[in-house]
Amino acid sequence: MSRSGPPVLAPPPFIFLAALAAGLGLQARRPLPPFPHRPAARLLGGCLVLSGLALSGAVVYHFRKVDTPVSPLREPRRLVRSGPYRFSRNPDYAGQALVTGGLGLALGSGWVLLMLVPGMLLVRYGVIAREEQYLEARFGEEYRRYRRDVRRWV
Repeated sequence: MSRSGPPVLAPPPFIFLAALAAGLGLQARRPLPPFPHRPAARLLGGCLVLSGLALSGAVVYHFRKVDTPVSPLREPRRLVRSGPYRFSRNPDYAGQALVTGGLGLALGSGWVLLMLVPGMLLVRYGVIAREEQYLEARFGEEYRRYRRDVRRWV
């Protein structure tokens, strides 16, 4: 086993940031019409951002609690099964998607919401698929059991 983590396409925060930037860039060049009920969209967007940040914060807490790196680029020392990982194998990526989608709503950018789709596909196939193979090789039966017990998303 190498000293680095799984061969992911890119760290997911960069993928979600790229989706946000692409959406905002497209919105500036070819604006989509604003959302109806704009104040409600802003409120919902703000709630999604806060929820995503709380979820990602819980992920960091549980990784630190068991003394393993949060970054998918570093080799994990332990398999995290506590906190939000009891319900989802990828709560941090779900949190990052909530933040990105919430910003799209709060900023009134339909393009951000549209760019979130290819961003999620890149995370699913360029990160998660590779992490799953890596974690199975790294943790063997412990990871296979975890995968059987816990859904990928929710």
